[in-house]
Amino acid sequence: MRAFVFPGQGSQKVGMGADLAEASAAAREVFEEVDDALGQKLSQIMREGPEDQLTLTENAQPAIMANAIATLRVLEKECGVAIVDKGDCVAGHSLGEYTALCAVGAFSLADTARLLKLRGQAMQAAVPVGEGAMAALLGADIDKAQALADAAADGEVCTVANDNDPTQVVISGHTGAIERAIELAKEHGIKRGIKLPVSAPFHCPLMQPAADAMAEALAETSPGALRLPLYANVTASQTADPAEVRRLLVEQVTGRVRWRESVLAMSGAGVEHFVELGGKVLGPMIGRIDKEAQVTSVVTMDDIEALAKEL
Repeated sequence: MRAFVFPGQGSQKVGMGADLAEASAAAREVFEEVDDALGQKLSQIMREGPEDQLTLTENAQPAIMANAIATLRVLEKECGVAIVDKGDCVAGHSLGEYTALCAVGAFSLADTARLLKLRGQAMQAAVPVGEGAMAALLGADIDKAQALADAAADGEVCTVANDNDPTQVVISGHTGAIERAIELAKEHGIKRGIKLPVSAPFHCPLMQPAADAMAEALAETSPGALRLPLYANVTASQTADPAEVRRLLVEQVTGRVRWRESVLAMSGAGVEHFVELGGKVLGPMIGRIDKEAQVTSVVTMDDIEALAKEL
């Protein structure tokens, strides 16, 4: 069995998609369609920067999605490989869940771009800059991370945001609580805590205003039928029910990204081959979660052609 997976925030970089757009009309069409949907030259920011513009959450989220869907379209249109024929399920890390849903036809490309733009804006606006923070805990499993978050909270929000793999957990919450957690990390048997260069505390209860905004948006732009089932971040289990998908996308804004559990659930269901489209971020995580898994990360035209031959 095979899963197609899609990366989340942090995988953006200036120049992303430029070589693909140069080599492929199918990729260029994706970037043009996203630009039109958003009424902005996002493809130019992706190609040329500046980096601080690309890193803005409201730009990074649709940019990462566009890059992954462009990779997918080249695979499908120019190499004749359809993921519904070659895949058994999909999953995405945080915003990557929207990319996954676009890939299996639950959202159109234009709607996905608009939803992610709004999601980025709403997440940014939910907490005043400086009041929230996130930190990656290196050498931490989920139990150690939870114990540290509980110890550091001290009446503020401090919670596990991303359970990425057995060696990396991300916490999120009030800035003071996150700074206390970094100081206390060694006492909890964690190698170190590193404050992340993000502008808001994602996937924690402070994001409730953004969850409310997404509930409103998703009521107007509901997901349609899925051509492959999705392993959802919030539950780490499989769903193909559009109504449930909509509910889980709202919960995902404040909820934990259960990536490690999702990969274990897919492996447990028989997935042996994971294909990451549009990044090389999830591949290493999957390798640490399931040492038996075959992992292919696809970014360049050469990567796409090699994958097409393999499939």
